[in-house]
Amino acid sequence: MDFLKKNILCKSAFSFVAIVGFTLNSINAQVPENTKPAPTNINQNGCPCIFSDNRVLFKVNAPEAKQVQVDLGQLYDMEKDSEGNWTVITKPQDPGFHYYSLVIDGFKFADPASESFFGTGRMASAIDIPEEGVDFYNIKDVPHGEIRSRVYYSKTTGTWRNINIYTPPGYDENTNKDYPILYIQHGGGEDERGWAVQGKTNFILDNLIAEGKATPMIVAIPNGNATKPGVNARGYNDEAMAVFKEELFENIIPFVEKNYRVKPGSENRALSGLSMGGGQSFFTGLRNTDMFDYVGVFSTGLFGGIGRANNSFDAELVIPGILTNPQKFNDNLKVFYISVGEQDNRIEATKTLVETFKTKGLNVEFNSFPGDHEWQVWRKSLHDFAQKIFK
Repeated sequence: MDFLKKNILCKSAFSFVAIVGFTLNSINAQVPENTKPAPTNINQNGCPCIFSDNRVLFKVNAPEAKQVQVDLGQLYDMEKDSEGNWTVITKPQDPGFHYYSLVIDGFKFADPASESFFGTGRMASAIDIPEEGVDFYNIKDVPHGEIRSRVYYSKTTGTWRNINIYTPPGYDENTNKDYPILYIQHGGGEDERGWAVQGKTNFILDNLIAEGKATPMIVAIPNGNATKPGVNARGYNDEAMAVFKEELFENIIPFVEKNYRVKPGSENRALSGLSMGGGQSFFTGLRNTDMFDYVGVFSTGLFGGIGRANNSFDAELVIPGILTNPQKFNDNLKVFYISVGEQDNRIEATKTLVETFKTKGLNVEFNSFPGDHEWQVWRKSLHDFAQKIFK
């Protein structure tokens, strides 16, 4: 980026922060009747505000701006009043977690009225649209576990890396008790914060454990973006999967098993993930059934639906024996689980492969949930998968 462009960008960002910083509270205080502040708001007395039909009201004060838009997967033009307040009401939004940005005179900004989340390769605003009758990921009056933020040294990457660890209720009190463990992977553009924050892993597990629907377990939430000098560690190629396996087997698992009371053996170890992490779980879990008795694959593009021909994925080539000797996998896996969103472009390719697996005699559990390639589907996938493992 040349100096002039950088200078313009910095001035625009500074101008935007200066304009909004002094007027945000007065704008957010005006919550219209028949709306509720989004749960992802910083100020729970302000907007963005959600109508009963899931339309969303956005407000921003930017009197010097010439154009203000909201990018919510679709661009919405905001209207300006005489005081420099910009507003727009969107069309009804699907329940779930949606990233968005404010676009002011052509530049994208996070909305200071929203919490920020790392999930699009950068920090972004988001709005969480509640789904009627769905509360399995809400905070409830039940015993709570804990998300613990830790760091470990990776010999693979040569760096210190972050990892989040969920410990179930009573972990610190029950010092003589060991637990099974789920290793769960994020998607592309995300990191170890995804399942810990957007995914609400701790609340999902707290509620399931309190209801007696899930075995108390530890959940390791690492950063799956592992790189190694001189290796192409991106995508679904064998090199990338080899680096991920090395990071998991030689760094993450040893760190967790050294520092937490984890039961040994494949029967006490599960691996799952979403999108990119689903591909990592498919490769690593099915190629190493001596390590994992439970494998969960959520919304992966590995099988097709994201630019490649839906019939181009060769499961037998990737996992030798999965079609020609399925009984070997049936004997070694207690649960092989696949899920996808019903509006996700990946669904047809996924359903086709699942049907092939079943026709060949492979035991696979499949589920789909309303939604596209987004967190509401993945929360439901974890909620479903967690009830099936370690039983």
